[in-house]
Amino acid sequence: MGMAARQVFYKGKVQGVGFRYTVKRIAGGFEVLGWVKNLPDGRVELQAMSHDSEELEAFLEEIENSSLGGNIKNVESHDIPDLTGVRGFSIVH
Repeated sequence: MGMAARQVFYKGKVQGVGFRYTVKRIAGGFEVLGWVKNLPDGRVELQAMSHDSEELEAFLEEIENSSLGGNIKNVESHDIPDLTGVRGFSIVH
């Protein structure tokens, strides 16, 4: 079974609210690899992959169902090629 990888952009009040740290904590409960970072335009970008597309979907769903959900106004999600050279899940600065 191949990998599933997604790039997600979150818009809303998503910077300065512990968004990246919460995403990293949530990622700890799932079999996902990837990273999350703040963008200069005020959005947050997430790239994540998993061996199991259902696991990846569950992770992304958990983010929206978490305490962060109220801060997210818009989610833009794309399938992307597998991430390379990624270990674990990290916050990129």
